Amino acid sequence: MKILVIDVGGTNIKLKLHNGEEIRKFPSGPLMSAQMMVDAVLQSAADWTFDAVTIGYPGPVVKGVIALEPVNLGRGWLGFDFAAAFAKPVKLINDAAMQALGSYQGGRMLFLGLGTGLGSAMIFDGMIAPMELGHLPYKKGRTFEEYVGNNGMKRIGRRKWQAAVFDVVLRLRRALIAEYVVLGGGNVKKLDELPPCCRAGDNDNAFVGGVRMWESARVESS
Repeated sequence: MKILVIDVGGTNIKLKLHNGEEIRKFPSGPLMSAQMMVDAVLQSAADWTFDAVTIGYPGPVVKGVIALEPVNLGRGWLGFDFAAAFAKPVKLINDAAMQALGSYQGGRMLFLGLGTGLGSAMIFDGMIAPMELGHLPYKKGRTFEEYVGNNGMKRIGRRKWQAAVFDVVLRLRRALIAEYVVLGGGNVKKLDELPPCCRAGDNDNAFVGGVRMWESARVESS
């Protein structure tokens, strides 16, 4: 079965065909609706053939269904029928959880995605629990995401942003008793060094996770 994996981000949407090498992408942004995303994907992948679709969505997904509209995209995602729009079977998972699934190497792992916001997921003995840790309160009435996301870096500067990343990783790792942390997302490369007990993820692992969605019965999208 050929699977099309779509990684939906607040800045770009990336797609890759199962067993393919090429990654294609196009801009997303605050006006991007679900229908606009589908139309752009079908146009971008017009020369690809696929049997099923996995979508990594930047927001909570409960039992395979989008629970809330996205923070950094347009409206119209909640209740959208992706299977009908693609005319293919579709599985939905939180985008951080999808990359976490592709990064997992056993044990109790916390995944944190440093990008437009702060994605998060936990995997314990192969069971995955998508989370929304980025929206928890942190400092001065602001959330974790408002410090370690893109806007946080712009507001406080790169040096203070890196210090915030170290602090947030330590707090969340201790709170969740994680054996190790995988830091994914496009801003990992902006760190001068990694926090303790961390390894850098690879954004391409999102595509690995999207394929694993169809292979594993142990994924819990709630």
